[in-house]
Amino acid sequence: MLKLHDFCNRADETPPIAMLALLAEQLACTVNDFSLYADRSPTLREHRAQAEAWLGMRPFQIPDRRTLFDIAINVAASTDRGEAIVMEMVRAMRENNVTLPASDTFERIALVARARARKSAYAGIARGLSAQQKDNLAGLLGAGTVPGRTTLTWLREYPEAPSAGNLAAVIDRLEVARGLSIEPDRARTIHANRYAVMAREAAIMSAQHLSRLDDVRRTATLCAFAIEMEAALTDAAVFMMEKMIGSMFRRAERTRTERLVEEAGRLKEIGKVYAALGRLLIEGRWKPEDPRDAIDREIGWPIIERSVHETELLTSGGEDGLEDVLERYPMVRRFAPSFLAAFSFRAAKPGDPVLAAIVVLNDMYSSNRRTLPPNVPLGFLRVRWRKLVLKDGIVDRRAYEIAVVVHLRERLASGAIWVEGSRAYRTLSDYLLPKPAFEEMLAERKVPVAVDVTFTAWLDERRQRLNARMAEVNRKALNGELPDAVLDDSGLKISPLRNAVPDDAENLKAQIYSLLPRIRITDLLAEVAVWTGFGDRFTHVRSGDPPRDSAALMAAILADATNLGLARMAESSQGLTHARLIWTAQWHIRDESYAAALASIVDYHHVLPHSAIWGPGTGSSSDGQFYRAGAKGEARADYNAKYGSDSGVLFYTHVSDRYIPFHNKVIAANAGEAAHVIDGLLDHESQLDIKEHATDTAGAVDHVFGLCHLLGFRFAPRIRDLSERRLYTLTPAAEYAAFNQLIGGAINVKAIEDDWKEVLHLAASIRTGTVSASVMLKKLAGYSRQNSLSRALREIGRVERTLFMLDWLDDIDLRRRTNANLNKGEARNALARAVFFNRLGELRDRTFENQRHRASGLNLVSAAIILWNTVYLGRAAEHLRNQGRDIDDMLLSHAAPLGWEHISLTGDYLWSDMKLPEDGFRPLRTQNRQSEA
Repeated sequence: MLKLHDFCNRADETPPIAMLALLAEQLACTVNDFSLYADRSPTLREHRAQAEAWLGMRPFQIPDRRTLFDIAINVAASTDRGEAIVMEMVRAMRENNVTLPASDTFERIALVARARARKSAYAGIARGLSAQQKDNLAGLLGAGTVPGRTTLTWLREYPEAPSAGNLAAVIDRLEVARGLSIEPDRARTIHANRYAVMAREAAIMSAQHLSRLDDVRRTATLCAFAIEMEAALTDAAVFMMEKMIGSMFRRAERTRTERLVEEAGRLKEIGKVYAALGRLLIEGRWKPEDPRDAIDREIGWPIIERSVHETELLTSGGEDGLEDVLERYPMVRRFAPSFLAAFSFRAAKPGDPVLAAIVVLNDMYSSNRRTLPPNVPLGFLRVRWRKLVLKDGIVDRRAYEIAVVVHLRERLASGAIWVEGSRAYRTLSDYLLPKPAFEEMLAERKVPVAVDVTFTAWLDERRQRLNARMAEVNRKALNGELPDAVLDDSGLKISPLRNAVPDDAENLKAQIYSLLPRIRITDLLAEVAVWTGFGDRFTHVRSGDPPRDSAALMAAILADATNLGLARMAESSQGLTHARLIWTAQWHIRDESYAAALASIVDYHHVLPHSAIWGPGTGSSSDGQFYRAGAKGEARADYNAKYGSDSGVLFYTHVSDRYIPFHNKVIAANAGEAAHVIDGLLDHESQLDIKEHATDTAGAVDHVFGLCHLLGFRFAPRIRDLSERRLYTLTPAAEYAAFNQLIGGAINVKAIEDDWKEVLHLAASIRTGTVSASVMLKKLAGYSRQNSLSRALREIGRVERTLFMLDWLDDIDLRRRTNANLNKGEARNALARAVFFNRLGELRDRTFENQRHRASGLNLVSAAIILWNTVYLGRAAEHLRNQGRDIDDMLLSHAAPLGWEHISLTGDYLWSDMKLPEDGFRPLRTQNRQSEA
């Protein structure tokens, strides 16, 4: 409904045509008659007064400007987005029944308020800085220790590859950042959103750019830079230490494997000696000759003695390979002294033995001694380490030093020990919702979880459901009624699903794809941008404005997606310079803008009628795709035997049952995928409402089952060797004859009850975005001993996994859905690999941020191709139907929107020559041939 306060015009303004058409219809006149309106100047004023009186409104007055300004200042304290500031002012005027003034009134007030808010923020964070602190910050813009680079640039360009030399370089930079003496608490003096913008600017601006700013803004920006740099360098150093310890274990394992291979040959020769010895002893039982004489004659005692000695040497080492780790002591000695001295470690428990051991080592290192004191803390040592460290009651110094660093790494990973000044290595409780906030949620029964917050109610419901399903599936198993599955005394057997595609479907797919227009990737991106507006989501870091240089934006996105890089993209693009691409990438491309842009494509795809043939839009799957690392990228990569001997990373992607990817992240190649399953279900910005999610066996972890249940997701993984997984009951005395081989015991209900509040606290923290599920799952997995919260979550997960396994046996449709969703994700990987073709498909980025941008760009362009294909597949299918073809949607569903043969991904990129179809869509290829004929 059109309202007066929506359209209050000046005498020289023209209302929207829709409004004029509505009024013309009511007044029985034409739209053109409006040109005669207000020929008499008082008419507009008189009509406005009459309308205001009739609607119970009042005109905008001078005092209202002050009100609007106060509102604008309040909103501008947290955002630079002019739209948000204006909308809040408009809302306030409407609530008070005030006629809206002209739009430029809002604009002027918003601009002044935003400028004042910026100045206030700059002044706020810099307030109270001493003259020495200001001089320290100013020194960042001067020449540094490296010729040709300022200290600011030197600090930013810290190495990320794990090595003792690089760790020392990071610690050197950290000491410089600490020497600036900027208190981290200054970040809390202004609104968090305003500080985030300031910190982002500080990470982008060059020293030359900063030097041109006014004094207050320059000082404030450098202040934010110092705070962020200190935290980033702290996290980088600890992360590097973690990686080096991991590398040490991998190298030790490789050495041990090589040694075992070598020893296997020697053991074979020794085995021949013992086989001959055994044969002589067996045969000597019935002979009068002394077996010792036969052994001496046939083999020789020197050979026996030598073989025994070699056997003792070969079997003297431990089975866990820790002796090989000790051989890496020189590596630990190169970084441990500087690392342990550089940080302040804290623990939840007073008198933590690991911290006490660190004090001992720091004292030994600082005094340049090579011996430990008589009594050192040993309480933190696990049994296998204690055997190495204590030899005949004497502490082995080298083993002790390595043990301290290894145990410290484990405690840091779990959150049992944290580092002052770090953001990634904090105590476990710091990651969760503040306790008072959660207690209030619990008291008001507003905990954002999908289960009853009362433990007894939850337990009664799950026990009833589990008992009913166990009884039902047990009955079907005994009667042989399980679909395509047999469960009897010989074990569990499930028939594989047949996934044959009908010939008619293949023929239809080929025919439909032959109709799709041929298109360059540049034109495809431009067309999808018009449909979805995804380009406008790449807002400016500071102002929030959409990009003005769309060609540079699209080129920068495609440089990420194709792995070409900005420099080579500039060489391959007409009219675009490297500097132009860098500026666009720095100020408009970041993780959150990629996520928002992807969401706009996903939402557009989700409502297309043709996309519904592939699924209801409530299912999804996730999987990791391995990308090799090369050149500088190898330094940050990891090894995983599953992917061969090459180092690399995983792009972990969530894909909906309609083929569209809606979330992705970069994870280490040797990291467990299960920890990242839930992140994609919660962190995407699209309108998808995922109900059921599938993974392969790597994601099928009890903790994920538990969290998915608490958060309201149906977790449906495809589990390899399902018969090796155990079922658990909530009624210990219950008997289920068919499950005798599968039941592993009863659920530990007491463990769940004891930590029920903590489990809800964890789930609520994840649901509200206070912490990601992957962070918490990795923290809980990092405990060397079972954490009580982890144990409770595992028991809940066992309940849900048991229910899922029962459903899997009884519901063949569940099996088909899971396999279909996983196949869609795996099929999308082929498209992603085709797009990411430059540099041999290898990641050669030295920073984790650049790797994330590569993954996000690839996901965005893949989604754009899938959307474009979906639109034109729908148009092609409609064309065939108009030609009289009877096309079954079931057959049509086999034509996935993943083809790229008709898309030109390579060659020169002609951004200035992008062509958009005049009537909204390109003609199908059949239509082209008909028009030519």
